Amino acid sequence: MQDLKISFIQTELFWEQADKNLDHFDRLIDTIREPVDLILLPEMFNTGFSINPGLCSETMEGRSVQFLRRKASEKNAVVMATILIRERAVFYNRLIAMFPDGRYETYDKRHLFRLSEEFRIFNEGDKKCILQINGWNILPLICYDLRFPVWSKNTWRDGKYEYDLLVFLANWPTIRAHVWKTLLMARAMENQACVVGVNRIGLDGHEIRHSGDSMVVDGKGTVLFATEPGTENVHTQNLSGRDLELFRESFTMGMDWDKFSIDIKI
Repeated sequence: MQDLKISFIQTELFWEQADKNLDHFDRLIDTIREPVDLILLPEMFNTGFSINPGLCSETMEGRSVQFLRRKASEKNAVVMATILIRERAVFYNRLIAMFPDGRYETYDKRHLFRLSEEFRIFNEGDKKCILQINGWNILPLICYDLRFPVWSKNTWRDGKYEYDLLVFLANWPTIRAHVWKTLLMARAMENQACVVGVNRIGLDGHEIRHSGDSMVVDGKGTVLFATEPGTENVHTQNLSGRDLELFRESFTMGMDWDKFSIDIKI
């Protein structure tokens, strides 16, 4: 495996104001001067975590998807973010991984937050998506998915791991910051994979505070980098493919994982 260089942006979001957020992220992404493979933005980077599809939803041809396409091309990197997407009369919290050549892959959030109306308004996804970037297999998930270890469980078959990096894009509130940080480390340890969690800061439209606490964790569960809570941060991190391989070779826990299948409820 080669090394993987990622950048993530932890920042405040303008509540339900796509134009301001797109301008804001345009400037912040442009501060990434060195070549990187992957750029990560918080959940619903263009509106904040809104369940107001009448105001905030867009189509896959909308301005926010076009923004991701433009920035991926400019930075020659995969740009990953989530958007409230409308398909006819159905709505999704959709993660989009936009490649520099304009192609993209998507993941629709599986676990819709029950303490809000997300689970009533949006449709849940039923498929995971494994991306290949620079020799790494990457599993991207969204916020509340972090609480469901079976959905993010890595597998080991014929000497190969299903994924090497697990990504969570989130709007995770300060009141549950301890859970956020603990579960990011736990997901890394139990899956023998690197984990990156990217979260927003500031107050949303419901006066809910977010402290960020974005984090990069290696396959041993060691925190390689953690942001200062409540501060804007554009951080670039190199993940060593060789270090991950050496750890897995020296501690082959994957060989002893239980084999299982997941039944998707429709």
